[in-house]
Amino acid sequence: MIDVSDDDFEELVDRGLRLIPRQLLDALDNVAIVVEDHNDEDPSILGLYHGVALTERSVEWPTFLPDKISIYKDALCRYCSTHDQLVEEVAVTVVHEIGHHFGIDDARLHELGWG
Repeated sequence: MIDVSDDDFEELVDRGLRLIPRQLLDALDNVAIVVEDHNDEDPSILGLYHGVALTERSVEWPTFLPDKISIYKDALCRYCSTHDQLVEEVAVTVVHEIGHHFGIDDARLHELGWG
């Protein structure tokens, strides 16, 4: 397990966000990206998109509550055996979960190298 401070881990998430083209980041609407220790239901998952993908919404879709992307620090630190691997896996997880917001499924994200 890799040991990294909360501040350093949040910086890794920010680095992952910088991999996303500005045009796509600007299209993220009403989405909170948060770091959590782990998912209570499945502590082994690395990240989770909580919401309805843009491709599944209708024009009347209520937007008063944000979608949420959770990046799970403890799961990622347990999954990785080196700091370099952690840097890469955090970036992959961030991009992967943002992909779900845009309606990209797991199979396609894996094809693109993001999962």
